[in-house]
Amino acid sequence: MPPRPKPTVISTAPLLSRELRIALTALCALFLFGLFSREIYDSDFWWHLRTGQYIVEHRALPAPDPFSWTTSIARDVYPGESRTRYFNLTHEWLAQAAIYGVWRIAGFPGVVAARALTMTAFCGLVGLVAWKRRGSFFAALAAALAAASVARLFAFDRPYHVTYFFLAATLAILEFRRFLWLLPPLFLIWANSHGGYFLGWILLGAWCVQSLVERRRDRALWLTSAASILASGVNPNGFQTFRALLDYRQSFLQTQLLEWTRPVLWPPSEFSVLLLASLAALIWARRRARVADWLIWIAFAAASLSAYRNIILVGLFAPIVLVAYAPWKLRMPAIAPYALAFLLIAATGFGAMRGSFFQFRAAEWKYPSGAAAFLTTHHIDAPLFNTYEYGGYLMWRGLRTFIDGRALSESVFQDYARILYNHDASDGRPSGEDLLARYGVQVIVMNTFEPSTAPIYLLAPALADPAQTTWKLVYNDPQALIFMRTPPAGVTPLNSLDVLTHMEDECSLHLAHEPEYPRCARSLGQIFSKVGDFERARKWIGAYLDHPHPPDPEAENAYRQMLR
Repeated sequence: MPPRPKPTVISTAPLLSRELRIALTALCALFLFGLFSREIYDSDFWWHLRTGQYIVEHRALPAPDPFSWTTSIARDVYPGESRTRYFNLTHEWLAQAAIYGVWRIAGFPGVVAARALTMTAFCGLVGLVAWKRRGSFFAALAAALAAASVARLFAFDRPYHVTYFFLAATLAILEFRRFLWLLPPLFLIWANSHGGYFLGWILLGAWCVQSLVERRRDRALWLTSAASILASGVNPNGFQTFRALLDYRQSFLQTQLLEWTRPVLWPPSEFSVLLLASLAALIWARRRARVADWLIWIAFAAASLSAYRNIILVGLFAPIVLVAYAPWKLRMPAIAPYALAFLLIAATGFGAMRGSFFQFRAAEWKYPSGAAAFLTTHHIDAPLFNTYEYGGYLMWRGLRTFIDGRALSESVFQDYARILYNHDASDGRPSGEDLLARYGVQVIVMNTFEPSTAPIYLLAPALADPAQTTWKLVYNDPQALIFMRTPPAGVTPLNSLDVLTHMEDECSLHLAHEPEYPRCARSLGQIFSKVGDFERARKWIGAYLDHPHPPDPEAENAYRQMLR
């Protein structure tokens, strides 16, 4: 068995003084902190915050579900759904309590800062391991920035940041072979914060296999690994994570969530470039590549290709593989440190001036704050139907939801979809209106588009029809509509045709804040074309085409015809 190769050390000492290294590291950290400090944007944040509040105030796990009024009456669709529901309610409890604790102490700015610090540290640990493997300061910075190119897609406030950070920390501890004693308590905290702790087992297992291949008697590694795995079983679900993942495969609901869809390799993205480049590097260096590196790469690549939410695993490990094995020698010119410093300062300044960095706030524009205030002001607690993306925020505001991002009930989700898209009973199943009656829904709180892909929620145009008299429009702002069967005393119903104006206002709001997602304008153009309002159709198709969009000959042809 040949000895393990030593890292290729490339000296940069003539170029970099200690002070310049510190300055470049600080500038890189500032850039990353800014990159990861976007406003609180993810709709799931609100139900994590509300759950953390419940755990802290009640000193109990939120099981059974205390927030959604439909959970207790839902029927199980597949074997083990109740087990999956309990897992979803409890496996992130410690991280949720921590999120609430940070918010209680420092508000929304503190939550953003904590997220930015965690993700900056994640990238920093990638750079640290890359430096250990290659011995190059510039290579370490490049690895950290490469990791950030994928990690930026996950700048949301969720417990899965615990998995990302602890995974990078575990890798660094194993690489440096220091502080192995930290791993068991780390896994104990990890397993009570997020179900992804088992990914750490992959790292431990790969390193143990490496020790066998090298015929090293690494007692400390094996004992620490065993203790870490045992410690991770001390959580409300024991070792049920694997069973929950198998249960997810039976779930139609999970397949409908964008984060669980498979990522694409074409057109090229940061993820696909890193994935394929790291594979090429391993193949190039196959005679000297560590067995552990192959095992980790295969496991992380397989996980990433199975679900979009896992592509950050490639962001973690691929930069390290590239730095360790790519057949290049870095010979930096004397001006390189100063050029890099200028680029980091310019990028940070551009992000700050553009308004995308250092956003220490919540994206209140995106959520139904006015609608929630209307309901609480009028003390409305009747059974409520709400759109999926608004469920978490309504939970935070103390309202009991029909559905939310916790994905607790398959049957409720199926009924929700039929209601939202206004299905009729032609397929032998109940219509959307029948389901609203069966559930006893008295209030509807909704937006009219899915935020990113922007199909129209057909329930809204159906309720805008003056011929229907069951539901009355009682509240309207650019974020949300409220319909009620029986308005409260003192509330005069609005004109139901205001729904169409609301759809335009809602799309305008999103285009102002999210110009990269213009498909709501395309959907509006289609709906106005169908009703014969070609002036408004032309306006919205034109707005769609004026924003960044993929090739769309159909929309371009339709717009040209409208101009004739």
